[in-house]
Formats: sequence, structure tokens, C-alpha cells
Amino acid sequence: MTNPAQGAAATGSSWPAILTWRAQSAPRMESVRVQLVGNRIKAAGRIIGGHCDEHPAFSASYDLVTDENGVTRRLSLRTSLASRERQISISRDEEGYWMVEDGTNHTRSTFGGALDVDVVLSPFFNTLPIRRFGMQHDSEDIQVPVVYVYLPDLSVRAADLTYSSGPDGIHVLSPVSSSSVTVDADGFILDYPGLAERI
Repeated sequence: MTNPAQGAAATGSSWPAILTWRAQSAPRMESVRVQLVGNRIKAAGRIIGGHCDEHPAFSASYDLVTDENGVTRRLSLRTSLASRERQISISRDEEGYWMVEDGTNHTRSTFGGALDVDVVLSPFFNTLPIRRFGMQHDSEDIQVPVVYVYLPDLSVRAADLTYSSGPDGIHVLSPVSSSSVTVDADGFILDYPGLAERI
């Protein structure tokens, strides 16, 4: 499940770190600066995509903060296309309600009990449930409700992702793909076939 050579580049002793992924079949990259303190994650990243059949040319930036249990507290996202810019703020309160704000609309929902946000096209966000459930170390079969954000339009929906981990990797079933991923010792994606690989 882990690749020691690549995992060594992002062990607990080397944080903060910059993690970068390159898409395998589209002109797209993601790079994120990650700070870890226990299970708390603070991340600032960017996804750049060139025009292709999958999406128009776009740039997206995000800032994520989780609590000490790895549960998402807030995520801000901004996208730029040739025709427009959009931004969105997603935060979770102590009662388990999410507030989604995009400047004109405000939505408050539990999103099915979600504790995580997942962003389509991003391998980074799969790390959140993988680390919370320790799937990089133990075999698990779980269904994870998430606040699912689509790029580049920043539409938000409730979704369920299924994770099944074992000795050959972690199988991820999402609304847009099905793949078996490999992770490093800290639970960060090394290879997500069909989406991206870490470089």
C-alpha cells in the first residue's frame, strides 16, 4: 500500500511539506503546502487545468483547516476561468451543520452527517477520510458521506464515497470514478490511477 521511497519524502518529521500531483490523462496539476500537527491539517493548495475534453482551462486555489481529529472545520475555494471568477466558503459548526456561502447564496445543511469535504479532480482531499480512519495502516470498508464540490463551477452536493482498504491498496468509489489508490505512510495519495500521481 505504501511506497517507502516516496513515503520518506512526507514523513511526520518533514512537515510542513509541499505535495504535488500530475494528472495522468489531462493537462492538470495540483500542488499543496501541508502542515500537520497530530491529526490536525492545515493546507493551502492550487489546481491548474488546461483546456481539454474533461474541463475548460481553469485555476483553483483552496485553504483547508481541520480540527484535532482531522474533521474539516472550513474550506475556502476560488476558481478562475477565462469568462469569470467564483469563490465559495464552506464551514462546519459545533452542531454538525455546514454553511456554504458563495457571496449570493447561503445554504445550511448536515450533508448527511458529513465530516469531510471532497473536491473533484483533487487527489489531496481523499487523504482526509483515509487519515481519520487510519486506512493507511488497517483494513477498512467504510462509506463516507462528504460535502462534494465540483470543479471548476464550484457546485456543491451531498455525496457518499466508499473506501475499501487492504494489502493491495485502497479502493475508492466516488460519484465520478472508481479506482484503487496507493498512499504513503501518512495517508497521502501517491497514485490515483485515472486521476493523478505524485511527483
